[in-house]
Amino acid sequence: MSLIPSSFFGGRRSNIFDPFSLDIWDPFQDFPFTGGALSAPRSEFASDTAAVANTRIDWKETPEAHVFKADLPGLKKEEVKVEVEVEEGRVLQISGQRSKEKEEKNDRWHRVERSSGRFLRRFRLPENAKVDQVRATMENGVLTVTVPKEEVKKPDVKAIDISG
Repeated sequence: MSLIPSSFFGGRRSNIFDPFSLDIWDPFQDFPFTGGALSAPRSEFASDTAAVANTRIDWKETPEAHVFKADLPGLKKEEVKVEVEVEEGRVLQISGQRSKEKEEKNDRWHRVERSSGRFLRRFRLPENAKVDQVRATMENGVLTVTVPKEEVKKPDVKAIDISG
């Protein structure tokens, strides 16, 4: 839990202080590219960055599991990939791609606000996560990934008689 309110970072929760987050950071996010040779490559890069940034994921911990929920409207489950990298330090990776709508010759676009491109989010799972029992479901454009937790074993306490 962060001591810095999320509104401090423009409404988007910053993961700078979150050891479990491996968000991709775009150092040019607020850098103004206007015209010239940089404008064409920037527009394509910006749409990919927007797709990553707009993939919002909630992570909650219940007594039984860690639950991740991602809003992925318009995507089919075949277009989303959920992986757990055990060797890389128990990392949950959620990725996919939103395709651009095909442009017809006679179409005239007035506004393009929906993001397209690849997205990738990575989360370092805690030690109590059962990475071999991860489940994922997709319903109404919401991906839910459930990572069960190992039960915390209570230490056996043995009463010792005091002699004397």
